[in-house]
Amino acid sequence: MTEPSEPASSASAAKAEPTSSRPPLHSVLPPLLLGTATFNHQYVPDPHSMPYRDIVARALSLGVNGFDTSPYYGPSETLLGNALEALMHPEASDSNPSPVPLQRSSFFLVTKAGRIASSEFDYSPSWVRYSILRSLQRLHTPYLDLVYMHDVEFVSRAEVLAAVRELRRLRDEEGIIRYVGISGFPVGVLCELAEMVRAETGEPLDAVLSYGHFTVQNRRLGLPWVEDGEGGEGAREGSPLARLKNAGVDVMLNASMLGMGLLTSKGIPADAQTPSASGGETGETPSPVAQWHPSPPELRRACKKLAELAAAAGERLESVAIRWSLAEWARIGAVAGFGVDVPAPGAGSRKVGATVCGVSSVAELEETVAEWRGALQSLGHAGESIDETYGLARQEKVLHLVRKVLWPALGSWLDYVWESPKPGYMNARRESERGSVPDDGVVAAYEQARQKTR
Repeated sequence: MTEPSEPASSASAAKAEPTSSRPPLHSVLPPLLLGTATFNHQYVPDPHSMPYRDIVARALSLGVNGFDTSPYYGPSETLLGNALEALMHPEASDSNPSPVPLQRSSFFLVTKAGRIASSEFDYSPSWVRYSILRSLQRLHTPYLDLVYMHDVEFVSRAEVLAAVRELRRLRDEEGIIRYVGISGFPVGVLCELAEMVRAETGEPLDAVLSYGHFTVQNRRLGLPWVEDGEGGEGAREGSPLARLKNAGVDVMLNASMLGMGLLTSKGIPADAQTPSASGGETGETPSPVAQWHPSPPELRRACKKLAELAAAAGERLESVAIRWSLAEWARIGAVAGFGVDVPAPGAGSRKVGATVCGVSSVAELEETVAEWRGALQSLGHAGESIDETYGLARQEKVLHLVRKVLWPALGSWLDYVWESPKPGYMNARRESERGSVPDDGVVAAYEQARQKTR
């Protein structure tokens, strides 16, 4: 990556490399990224009060040097940007009189564009450019390593194509983006759009981000590669991963290992109005997730049963779900041709499927990284000693628990997915409003800085 020669707030201090010299994404993308959707009111009552700076600093110290955010995630971009800015420009103290600044080239920064609110989208080129410039400002960076068009199933194919073209223009002409991708929920739509982009432009997408489709409850992204899944070699030809590979996608990333909160010990209340969700007489903190999560009550109850079964086996459901998804996607993502490079014991490198993990505390982060290292060891990729609590024996226990206990308990809810968007959805941003950007100084500041460097 290019090292900025001016402060990160400068619009063009360091541009991405020309397309011809840019290495393939799989050779530079970290295998584990910290997702900051949790730095958001949808997950916590007050994101500004959570230890976001400690989480970011600890992630880097643990070797997690990729960060995934979005302007749709409330204050997430601003909080992440402030945390990284503090590390890139640290203040001296009595205990640390000469702090070492974090270098922009030492971490990988991912954001998204196009989704404004729950039911509001703008994929017009002018809005996409404005959104990217605003993200640069919020994240205190002169360039973005990877940008997705966010939740592509909510807009037309033509809008997605126009937005991808604009991202590539920003990459090639303005040098503020390095790689381009799409994200969304229905894997069939992701496949169709990846195929369309390649057919229409002659260039495949660098990355596709899928969320909630490679979990203990919903394995659809990985079928039929998932062990004990149906189908064989013939069935793979029409599978999502085969279609995406045929569309030339370089890297496929998996996110939301816990189904956006479904696969946790606490779970999601089946009724968002019950005391457990609204506080009531129990005195519990209201659950923001219960209000917006798209899962039906019956699925929430089925996942709550999984938590009870995991507890009976001496496990927390979230720990089991994280370990299964991390290890199995690392394996299947690589086998299906989407692996990213990781150092191997000795010399050289091996490939694993890349994952985005979301946490809301340092403890959750440390547990996830410990499970990740154990997952790598189970694949023979670990180059360092790990806590045996997370070693091979745990991998075998988790696989047995998932296959023989949790999957049978789900019954018809195994691999169930909800509709996205829901029937009757309409874009709240009227067509006449699309492409209209606010006069808030973002574009003007960028253009002024750009002129200075010409």
